[in-house]
Amino acid sequence: MAAARPPAPRSLKNLADLKQVQRQLAETREREAAEAAERAAAERKRAAEKDLFARAVGATEPLRPRTRTVPLAPEPPAPIPVQHQLDEQRVLRESLSDEFDVTTLLDVDDAMSFRRPGIGTDVTARLRKGDWTIQAQVDLHGLRSDEAREALGGFIRNAHKQGLRCVRVVHGKGLGSPGKQPVLKTKTQRWLIQKNEVLAFVQAKPAEGGAGALVVLLAPVKR
Repeated sequence: MAAARPPAPRSLKNLADLKQVQRQLAETREREAAEAAERAAAERKRAAEKDLFARAVGATEPLRPRTRTVPLAPEPPAPIPVQHQLDEQRVLRESLSDEFDVTTLLDVDDAMSFRRPGIGTDVTARLRKGDWTIQAQVDLHGLRSDEAREALGGFIRNAHKQGLRCVRVVHGKGLGSPGKQPVLKTKTQRWLIQKNEVLAFVQAKPAEGGAGALVVLLAPVKR
């Protein structure tokens, strides 16, 4: 028995069928050519953009691996020197005694005065005359005894640190005190004598407070 032959291709019936096939083939080739041209244009565009970026950026190097970093705690705020302030106040209270005997240290004349041992009488005389200009003053009026002591001690200490030489301390005449006794005036004299910064003091002139104030000469600052 003879082997079966493959079916013969469909034959073109006429010239019109041939032209139609040719037209379809031409359309297919045009479509494929257009797609190829589109792909080629897109590839050229991508290459041009990549080349433009490379020219703009220039030569590059790969990033180095990041080193390990250690987080640092924020610097704590500076401590408030509360204890130092309390210590200074305690020393001030202890250093100025209300029981200090000043009777042998005061020059009781027409105007009471004090001069530290080694300081001549000419110093107090010049202090009375106003040879030193009063550079600052503290007013202790209306303060309780402990308040006045701390205010006076702080004032003398700060004035000496600033290099001031002559200051005035207003303590009042004691007319408003019980029995009209000048309690604060006497205590102020005691406190001033106990301050090493004080070289001398005299009763102020009438125009500067008279019996209600003292003009104080401070020691020069040691450089």
